[in-house]
Amino acid sequence: MMNKVVLIGRLTKDPELRYTPGSNIANLTFTIAVNRPFKNANGSYDADFIPVVVWRGLAEMLAKHLKKGARVAVDGRIQTRSYDGNDGQKRYVTEVIADNAEVIDWNGPQGGAGSNAGYPSDMNAPPAGFTSIDDIDDEVPF
Repeated sequence: MMNKVVLIGRLTKDPELRYTPGSNIANLTFTIAVNRPFKNANGSYDADFIPVVVWRGLAEMLAKHLKKGARVAVDGRIQTRSYDGNDGQKRYVTEVIADNAEVIDWNGPQGGAGSNAGYPSDMNAPPAGFTSIDDIDDEVPF
C-alpha cells in the first residue's frame, strides 16, 4: 500500500507552533493553497486549501522561516483523525503529515516578485567556496 502526497502551494496565514503537553514535542500547523491545473467556468483557477502538520525539529525550523504567502513544497502522507466537538458531535479531520517541507520562495502578499518579505537578503546566496559552472575551465583536469 502507498500513501504519498507531494504539494506546492502558498501559506494562507502565518503557521502556528505548539508543543504537546507532557512530552513537549513541537508541531507546526498551517494551511496551503494549491491551485488546480485547469480554469473554472469564469476563466480563473480554483484552489484547494490543504491543512499540513509538521513535527519535531523540522517544525521548529520552519516556524522561524515561514510566513503568510511563502511558497512551500511539502511531501508526506494523508492522515485522518477524529475528535469529539464541544457539541458532542464526532468531527473528522483529513490533513497532510509532512515528512519533509521546504520553502521555495518568500514572495508574500506584502512583497512582489523577487521580494524577500522581511527575510535575510543573503538567503539565496551561494555558499562560501561555491564555484559557478561558468567559471570552470573547459579542459578536463586529467
